[in-house]
Amino acid sequence: MNPQPASGQARHSSEAGDSTIEFSGTWTHAADVPQAEALLEALRAAKPQRMRLAVHDLQDWDSRLPTFILQITDFCAADGIAVDCEGLPEGVRGLLNLARAVPERSGARRSANGEPFLARLGKNTLAAFKEATGMVGFVGETLLAVLDALRGRARYRTIDLMLCVQETGPGALAIVSLISILVGLILAFVGAVQLSMFGAQIYIADLVGLGTVREMGALMTAVIMAGRTGAAYAAQLGTMNVNSEIDALRTMGISPMHFLVLPRLAALILMMPLLCLYADLMGILGGALVTVSAFDVNLLQYYNETRRAVHLPDLAIGLSKSLVFAVLIASAGCRRGMQCGRSAAAVGEAATAAVVDSIVYIVVADSIITLVCNRLGI
Repeated sequence: MNPQPASGQARHSSEAGDSTIEFSGTWTHAADVPQAEALLEALRAAKPQRMRLAVHDLQDWDSRLPTFILQITDFCAADGIAVDCEGLPEGVRGLLNLARAVPERSGARRSANGEPFLARLGKNTLAAFKEATGMVGFVGETLLAVLDALRGRARYRTIDLMLCVQETGPGALAIVSLISILVGLILAFVGAVQLSMFGAQIYIADLVGLGTVREMGALMTAVIMAGRTGAAYAAQLGTMNVNSEIDALRTMGISPMHFLVLPRLAALILMMPLLCLYADLMGILGGALVTVSAFDVNLLQYYNETRRAVHLPDLAIGLSKSLVFAVLIASAGCRRGMQCGRSAAAVGEAATAAVVDSIVYIVVADSIITLVCNRLGI
């Protein structure tokens, strides 16, 4: 019985433009195996036209052998060298086929050297330009779809619109109620700390009422919708993109902007003002709970003070903000979903990006509207 070799060998021979590499010995983690670079240098010098890979007296192997062979086959593929793997064990051939069938995960390979600053700056600039052009293109397509809908030329199913309304509106009442009441409680406590020092607890109603109706009601509802509905839109459309359902709609002559985007946009535009109004009511009730239970103010006084402080323009500003936020959230969610890649990881990235985009848009839009209202004296 021959003793088992303690190392692996890769013997290279070349004749008349044909090269052969024979693997023998032990190719395991504990064994001593040659480096692929030395063999690749020999191949560069030989410049073969065909390559045959085979085994001879191969004792044992693990992932080190397929990894070694994969480096050789990649080299041959880059140089246009035909490779014959019939002489390899069936298990090795199966692993090589699997490695070629499954694409390498993005970001899995570590670069040996850091990328130059100018190269990174150029890539980031191109990515920002591509992002900007994609956003402008999507906004243009959305505007055209809305114009088609106003002229009665949009093709979408009413049942889809009703399902989106159900999911966007009544489906969000629980979380909107909870967050709005808690925000009202927090506003009341924050105001009471200062106002109670001067015996002016009655003005807690002013603080909670105006803060909720003008700002917090619309803002908190928008943040909830961005995390809940905007992410759901991106995930739904992204999954349809992965399954080629959007391509199928285009093949049948149906515009995805009409069939998929318009119902979601309309549902959010319809439901957001109503949810904002509901959040205003819940926030004022939350403030009333604190004021009536912890301070010397009864419920009728709180109600009368809220009526005196909050006027119709305040309510109109809050509802207008919610309408703007609805358009921004729906646009961000649908755009990320429509532009999603074709993998499960891309769907997750699209949902995350939709939430980030929505919150950034909301904060920027809220700041602009607040500044405009301040300048107009509203």
